[in-house]
Amino acid sequence: MILMFTDFGHGGPYLGEMEAVLARHAPEVPRIRLMADAPAFAPRPSAYLLAALATRFAPGDVCLAVVDPGVGGERLPLALEADGRWFVGPDNGLFELVMRRAERLRCFAIDWCPPELSASFHGRDLFAPVAARLARGERRDLRPVEPTRFADWPDDWAAVVYVDGYGNAMTGLRAERVAAATVLEIGGRRIARARTFEAVPGGTAFWYANSAGLVEIAVNRGHAARELGLAPGTPVVVRRTGG
Repeated sequence: MILMFTDFGHGGPYLGEMEAVLARHAPEVPRIRLMADAPAFAPRPSAYLLAALATRFAPGDVCLAVVDPGVGGERLPLALEADGRWFVGPDNGLFELVMRRAERLRCFAIDWCPPELSASFHGRDLFAPVAARLARGERRDLRPVEPTRFADWPDDWAAVVYVDGYGNAMTGLRAERVAAATVLEIGGRRIARARTFEAVPGGTAFWYANSAGLVEIAVNRGHAARELGLAPGTPVVVRRTGG
């Protein structure tokens, strides 16, 4: 399948235009809107979120990922294969954590250019046609390349990377690497872990291991982002208390 990960939002024509290109070039391949509200103009938090979601992709899947504030600029268009899964999008850090966590990795610059290439919509004109080709098994117009790397980005980022519609705040911390007794400090509050929402009283802030394997901050029957002042990039202080 082709999975779309973007910061386009659900309004406007952009997702529809990109889906139309995929349908034209690979009509037999299912197309999934995985995420349309990744942190806008922000490849770094999006990179941690994408890497977490990608753990559920299967070999042969293609992720069309576009969080591209530098569209039309000098950054390379990339196609990379990580453990049999393909990713297509800009060389701006969006794939840094996917690349870092892969056991097998091949990176390519996309040498193909469409007859008409908008300066502001490479997702539709460049990345979508290439993603469709890859989903159909075509491997052409790809040149091996060393992508830009972001070695100063930590393996796990103690910061908010996404706020969902309930106000819950995902972080760039993989939950499997955070001890259950850990206390987080965020928004001026100290927050302990709970396994489920019902494990704490209503109105209580807590952290838990979410379905993507990330540490997530929530308020039971409340809006954590509003109550704690959280947004993508808000730092989290990790206090290890043993256990």
